[in-house]
Amino acid sequence: MLKDKIAIITGAGSGIGKGIAKKFSENNAKIVIADFNEENGKLAEKEIKNSIFIKTDVSNEESVKNMINETINKFGKIDILVNNAGLQYIAKVEDFPLEKWDQLIGVMLTGTFLCTKYAVPHMKKNNWGRIINISSAHGKVASPWKSAYVAAKHGIIGFTKVIAKELAEFNITANSICPGYVLTPLVQKQIDDLAKQYNISPEEVPEKVLLKDQPIKTLVTVEEVADLALYLATDKAKHITSQALSIDGGWTAQ
Repeated sequence: MLKDKIAIITGAGSGIGKGIAKKFSENNAKIVIADFNEENGKLAEKEIKNSIFIKTDVSNEESVKNMINETINKFGKIDILVNNAGLQYIAKVEDFPLEKWDQLIGVMLTGTFLCTKYAVPHMKKNNWGRIINISSAHGKVASPWKSAYVAAKHGIIGFTKVIAKELAEFNITANSICPGYVLTPLVQKQIDDLAKQYNISPEEVPEKVLLKDQPIKTLVTVEEVADLALYLATDKAKHITSQALSIDGGWTAQ
């Protein structure tokens, strides 16, 4: 489905990004694993066929420019960009450290902007492109103690709408994917911590704590998010643009 396509995926060393990278590779794309974690990035490079790892700090303009240049030098073009890199920090707004606010906004919102800014000219040259931004259910609804994360994820949806309008004439689509809680190593750690906090088993945490406001009481899988990203990356989705597509078990229906 993605034969001869070149895909950059940020934060592809683990979690959702890695799942998308694997899915795209299985469908014959060549993959750039752009990740700040060198250990994870190199491991992913070994596991995923037709991939290269480029250490990248998406919040740093020079680092992003270097990653884009290395991609062009290696493959000659850029077809697909998946802005996935992210992180979390939780605190009440009055206790939220400025450096953590800057870090989260820098990685998730500024990083999405920078990678898009420098990838788009190469997509325009080929009059084809797919930009897939990983937002979140928290891009549509809020939870307490997550001010920076929620702000960044809401911002990603707005940014996606703007670039979808700007780039439509070049056969470039831009969409956001908004997952709910996805079963990743990061979420598994949260489950283990919450089990201790509430004195319940880890198996009970999703339904009783994480998913109490979600109609479908199961976690989204990485595979499900990767399948949606794959569809958006193909010509079958050429008329889907500027959308924020939820995959959250009905959470945002609240």
